[in-house]
Amino acid sequence: MNHMALNDEDIKNTLQHPRRSLGNRHRSQAKKFLKLGSEQKNIMWAEQNSKQAILYDFTNPENWRLLVKIKMINGDDIGIKLILEDLFNILGRDKSLLEQLHQINIIESGEKLLEAAFKIDPLDPDKWWDAIKDNEKEIKKFGNRLENLDTRDPRSNILFSRRIEKLKKAGYEDLFLELSRHLLSQNSSNFEVWIELGKLHERREEFDQAWFCYDQAQTHFPKSKSRELFKKRMENKLEGRKSIPWKTPKISQRVEFLRKMEEISNSVIDVEENEVAEKEIGLSEKVEIMINQDRLSEAFFMLRRLAAEGDKEAFILVDKVLELMESE
Repeated sequence: MNHMALNDEDIKNTLQHPRRSLGNRHRSQAKKFLKLGSEQKNIMWAEQNSKQAILYDFTNPENWRLLVKIKMINGDDIGIKLILEDLFNILGRDKSLLEQLHQINIIESGEKLLEAAFKIDPLDPDKWWDAIKDNEKEIKKFGNRLENLDTRDPRSNILFSRRIEKLKKAGYEDLFLELSRHLLSQNSSNFEVWIELGKLHERREEFDQAWFCYDQAQTHFPKSKSRELFKKRMENKLEGRKSIPWKTPKISQRVEFLRKMEEISNSVIDVEENEVAEKEIGLSEKVEIMINQDRLSEAFFMLRRLAAEGDKEAFILVDKVLELMESE
């Protein structure tokens, strides 16, 4: 059996992230049921397949357009509003704006509202970048907006990670560093960002920081082998040189890195501190409170830090948090 590590393109096509082929397949099925006629059974199957298309690939606007069209056929104004709210959540737009639409006939305006959202905020990162790449003011505005967004929804986190990758490729490396940390503090399971961040640190010869990032990427997506591949590259780089070989960072350095990420995660999310303030509670109870407050990333960084320091309970609990992240 071939146990070769996956390359970057393979990683981008993993199950956690959008599956375009499955999205296209379900959208085609939905269209077939619509063509069969207006019987309720056909419309029901069309809607089910259309929902599956979005579930598998939320990045394709055609999947959203079809579901709104089906909801319009059903006269489902509440359904259309829920679709728009979901899209606004992914795009990081204020859902309360939709409350202003209660006097509008959303059955008639649903498609127009959807198209307006796509025009302002394209789901395709290439179209998004084409719209702002020559406008420094818009790029700065985007950075400021993203720093204030709640991107704990994995879909939103993925969408914005694809956008900041465009910034990195265009030379906005410092902005990429800043924004990537924000995204990871809210959803540490986004291994794509960890890998891109690791590449940048590696190219800058900030090898310890690169290792921290690859370590996180492999923790969330073991098949990437990013940590081992990096160590191999470092060994090859130093072969034949008289310079001091690079060594894996000390535990104290790993702990400090995780502590910083934990602090960032805590600072970007408003929480009820009274529940976990200085009162004496066990680690398991504290983690449960953080999970209930949707503070998964903060809990993850805290547990990995404690596990690195030798806490056996944290070592067990970190797997529980990882499972919760994978199920989102």
